[in-house]
Amino acid sequence: MSSQPGYVTLPILTVLAAIGYLYYTTVFVVIGEWLGIATAAGLANAAAFTALAAASLVTYAMAVFTDPGRVPASFVPDVEDPDSPIHEIKRKGGDLRYCQKCSHYKPPRAHHCRVCKRCVLRMDHHCIWINNCVGHENYKIFLVFVFYAVIACIYSMVLLLGSASQNLQKDQQPSGDSSRTSIIVCGVLLCPLTLALTILLGWHIYLILQNKTTIEYHEGVRAMWLAEKVGNVYRHPYNLGVYENLVSVLGPNIFCWVCPISKNIGSGLRFRTSYDIPLSTPPL
Repeated sequence: MSSQPGYVTLPILTVLAAIGYLYYTTVFVVIGEWLGIATAAGLANAAAFTALAAASLVTYAMAVFTDPGRVPASFVPDVEDPDSPIHEIKRKGGDLRYCQKCSHYKPPRAHHCRVCKRCVLRMDHHCIWINNCVGHENYKIFLVFVFYAVIACIYSMVLLLGSASQNLQKDQQPSGDSSRTSIIVCGVLLCPLTLALTILLGWHIYLILQNKTTIEYHEGVRAMWLAEKVGNVYRHPYNLGVYENLVSVLGPNIFCWVCPISKNIGSGLRFRTSYDIPLSTPPL
């Protein structure tokens, strides 16, 4: 299969298969045999889990097919622009960052992806599970997908444990070997998946609170070490404070933070920095 962004690959099929299997087992096996889908409790739980599964599936598809944001070929940094206090330069030579592969300058926070073979605005990382880069235009969508996936996994785990506890109390086994096998496989799949997704969500929440990308985090560790080596203090230039950092990624409307369709702030060619904030209100 093609590895180009937007194309279906084996990891994507694996994710879709996992979502389908967990949905079927949770709704038709766990809820169906424990509460009964026809009951009020069973119908309510089935509807709630279906909504979470649908939200996960829709946001996943959006993360796969949404372009992360490409650097315009015509982009040229204006070093005399007073509204742009930061111009990122190469580590060696001190020249403005220029991509030899794409033949154009790179704005701040943009990086070239070797897999996608293009420069991506505010690139965080390339994710094989969506066969796409996570960048300025789809970072929030990716984050919202992980959020819904974590909630859905935890919900499924609670239902699975509730069903198992009920069976143990009544000293019963799920009806049929196929049902028992499905529940066991579901539990084995859910445990590492829930843990991995929860860690991933926590990691990106930490990055958002610092207004960093994954690449900037690793670069910052090295920059901090070099700064301390010469007696200086490293300060991440894009850290605007907790609330402003959240707004810069999730949007100004707090009620739309878990909504994947709200627009991104800015073009991705320039970002506010701590130098834009008055000294009386330092970043948290």
